[in-house]
Amino acid sequence: MPSQFLTVALEAAKNAEEVITAYYSDDIKVELKDDETPVTLADRGAEKVIRDTISRAFPDHGFLGEEFGTQEGTSPYMWIIDPIDATKNYIRKIPIFGTQIALIKGDELILGVSNAPLLNELLYAEAGGGAFLNGEPIQVSDVSQPKDAMICHGGLNWFTEKGTFPGIYNLINNTARSRGFGDFYMYHLVASARADAVIEAAISIWDIAAITVIVREAGGKVTDIQGQPVTKETASLVATNGVLHSTVLNYFSV
Repeated sequence: MPSQFLTVALEAAKNAEEVITAYYSDDIKVELKDDETPVTLADRGAEKVIRDTISRAFPDHGFLGEEFGTQEGTSPYMWIIDPIDATKNYIRKIPIFGTQIALIKGDELILGVSNAPLLNELLYAEAGGGAFLNGEPIQVSDVSQPKDAMICHGGLNWFTEKGTFPGIYNLINNTARSRGFGDFYMYHLVASARADAVIEAAISIWDIAAITVIVREAGGKVTDIQGQPVTKETASLVATNGVLHSTVLNYFSV
């Protein structure tokens, strides 16, 4: 049985989907935020409906969202929200975008929901309860060698900026297949054994909180690029099937 936390998170994701798909047209209005990244009415509307849905059930919980920042609660629970991960895809009518909702208690991520409406993929997990894709249990792959693995990566420019390009270059050259799908979808692939590892050189916590729980509960491992645990301050990510994790990290060790 799903917990009340998960039931409400899934409701919030579906409510956000209605907002996002309603705005998905040939006339998507775009603004630039202070950091020069794009935002749409759908981003803001989806985050608002997520917060409203959760607040009705848990009025003492806090929030950390990409669009509306931090709202402190009076309990140890905080919801981490990215209403549309891959807004640039959304704007350009590329169907690889999704809503990310995670729950953290203190410093422990305990729940993740990742909903990609146009891909018909709803992934979710709770700590200790396994991971699911559209209601069916999922598990990571058992690929143990880079030469047999498919890896995914974020933007290569970020590896250059962060000084880790040699690592990703060498890893790509030693794997069977590599693709830069970007954003949340790479983690869907790892959690469901369609890919074996993901490496990103620059992220924010709302990008990866939900999928961290999902990949872990599917049997994988998630750390930053130095092998440290995921926290609210995590700024890079490696997610693997677990078997490959130390091998992948070795490509980025100094």
